[in-house]
Amino acid sequence: MTERSVVHASFTIERTFPASPERVFAAWASQTAKAQWFGPDETDPGAEHTLDFTVGGRERLRGAIPNGPTYAYDAVYQDIVPNERAVWSYDMHLDGRRISVSVATIEITGVPGGARLVMTEQGAFLDGLDTNAQREQGTAEILDKLGTVLTA
Repeated sequence: MTERSVVHASFTIERTFPASPERVFAAWASQTAKAQWFGPDETDPGAEHTLDFTVGGRERLRGAIPNGPTYAYDAVYQDIVPNERAVWSYDMHLDGRRISVSVATIEITGVPGGARLVMTEQGAFLDGLDTNAQREQGTAEILDKLGTVLTA
């Protein structure tokens, strides 16, 4: 029998981008824009990504890590204030096993020369299959990709 466990943890990541708050927000709100930095690996021909960026709307991302497991990300948007914030809940699966359930928030504010984004995630990491540190590292890498897109 598999030993069950849950570890609760959170992290906050801050980034400043040389783009307006409206442009940063738009990078989250449009599937075409979000696919440039969050979407599936272009080398995964079976990957799927859908986005309905509305309160109650869903985002789904499914695919396979090269030479690794399959993954699934399923989110529901709980709160959206255009150009200022979004709050969503989501779960992650690897090879069909749920590894975590989280609540995430982005807050966007204007700063001289651009926008400041603060992302906070509160997670329940399940059965030792994922950790807060791993999630924070992966999220930081994704936000770095967003930065690359916004500075291009």
